Amino acid sequence: MSELRFTEDHEWLRTEADGSVTVGITAFAQNALGDVVYVQLPELQSYDQGAEASTVESVKAASGVYMPLTGEVVEVNDKLEGNPELVNEDPLGEGWFFRFIPTDAGAVGQLLDQDAYDRLIKANADA
Repeated sequence: MSELRFTEDHEWLRTEADGSVTVGITAFAQNALGDVVYVQLPELQSYDQGAEASTVESVKAASGVYMPLTGEVVEVNDKLEGNPELVNEDPLGEGWFFRFIPTDAGAVGQLLDQDAYDRLIKANADA
């Protein structure tokens, strides 16, 4: 398993062996949302970086899941349609949202690493 990368919007990314990138929301994000009750998965199409690709709804709120980089969504996690609680139970594993092929594969490495993401969370908590 490769190193995780993160966005300031609390998505995690993992580059797979085939070059696709798996995306989900972080443990921090799912914890802030509370019990997830619905996930709207993206269409299999191209999205620009920053576009809302998916939506996650919880008992507390609804939140967008944003495209971390420009690319084409090639797979969605159909398990979430009947089991949205997987996002809470295993956010970095079975609770993934979608896989995409980035237009610029090297851009993944420019996102936040674990240390930078941890500092972001701490800064938000201290604010």
